[in-house]
Amino acid sequence: MTAHTLVNMTKEVGIDALDARLIELLEAEPRIGVLECSRRLGVARGTVQARLDKLTERAVVRDFGPRVEPAALGYPVTAFVTLELRQAVGHEHMAQRLARIPEVLEAHTVTGQGDMLCRIVARTNAELQGVIDRVLASEGVQRATTVIALAEQIPYRTLPLVKQAADLR
Repeated sequence: MTAHTLVNMTKEVGIDALDARLIELLEAEPRIGVLECSRRLGVARGTVQARLDKLTERAVVRDFGPRVEPAALGYPVTAFVTLELRQAVGHEHMAQRLARIPEVLEAHTVTGQGDMLCRIVARTNAELQGVIDRVLASEGVQRATTVIALAEQIPYRTLPLVKQAADLR
């Protein structure tokens, strides 16, 4: 691979200042339309649409759906559960099983002590125990270690990364 190809690949996956401003605007006002974005950013509607198409095609922007707060739905307890899996069980197989449990919000394959890290929500600590019991009943789970979150200090965010990626620090 030549240096020129590498530079082009980096530009292809990177974002520029306009992309960052567009993402920031959509983060602040997710219901805003393409036409209003173009007006506020001072660029053509087609430019905004093309940028959005490229950002979604490259999975920089993954969705435009609402962010749902589990606590507002009656699930104020959040826990992080590290799972140790039996070696014969594949991560994809376990992910499929975990996806059937609505309280499992996300699961990641990790390095270190465990094999998977899951974020789980529940209505109460007692209900959390029931969810963990269902996770443990999944074939292939050898052990689980649970940490209950007391308070969210920094909510999930990506805008600082967007600005850094566009060199707008």
